Amino acid sequence: MSGRFSLEGRVAVVTGASRGLGRAIALGLAEAGADLVLASRTQAALEQVAAEIEALGRRALPVAADVSRAEDVQRLAEATRGAFGRADVLVNNAGISPVFKRAEQLELADWQRILDVNLTGVFLCCQAFGRIMLEQGRGAIINMSSLAGSAGFIRLSAYCASKGGVDALTRVLALEWAPSGIRVNALAPAFIETDLTAGVRAHPGLNQAIVQRTPLHRMGVPDEVVGAAVFLASDAASYVTGQTLFIDGGWRAS
Repeated sequence: MSGRFSLEGRVAVVTGASRGLGRAIALGLAEAGADLVLASRTQAALEQVAAEIEALGRRALPVAADVSRAEDVQRLAEATRGAFGRADVLVNNAGISPVFKRAEQLELADWQRILDVNLTGVFLCCQAFGRIMLEQGRGAIINMSSLAGSAGFIRLSAYCASKGGVDALTRVLALEWAPSGIRVNALAPAFIETDLTAGVRAHPGLNQAIVQRTPLHRMGVPDEVVGAAVFLASDAASYVTGQTLFIDGGWRAS
């Protein structure tokens, strides 16, 4: 890819890259010219994605890591620096939503695990790779938020809280790091056809209610998030920071 959307010569790190949105975004960044560092908890799945990226003529480094563990994130950052010497783009995509319970029934362990991955994991990765970008004097960070960060969804209190925290963290880091040439933005998809929404899509009543509530009358697919990620990672978004870009089929407009 050439022009203002090109990522030629850049190194992008994508967490949660073994499937779903992470895999789609990693492949999209590779198609735009970037080399990739791929992170998730499953090495074998990462190696499959790495092979797809290498088939596009780009380099790919798969690194098994749990973003909720500070030592894993630091190892990921060190592996990136060791292999490529730099990090130009960070996509914090790793996230979980394993429970669907009313707040009074939610176990503290479930609450903590969701916050640890979805919010603390984003902070740890921003901190580790932000330090590399501060040394470089440039970089682009994309945090994966959600429609749930700005709208309430029953039985998803921990998930909504974690994504609202991602939105707030994105704004603070954008302000802190703007003088150093680092842009920090968030993507906020609504319901996308991934493993994370499999349970909802399998429930006829819930699936129908969501489709009817969405002005475009369908859920999104992973590829529909890719273009926004490439935009925010590229020089086409050089004057965009501190923003949350919604990819919601018109949900918030209705």
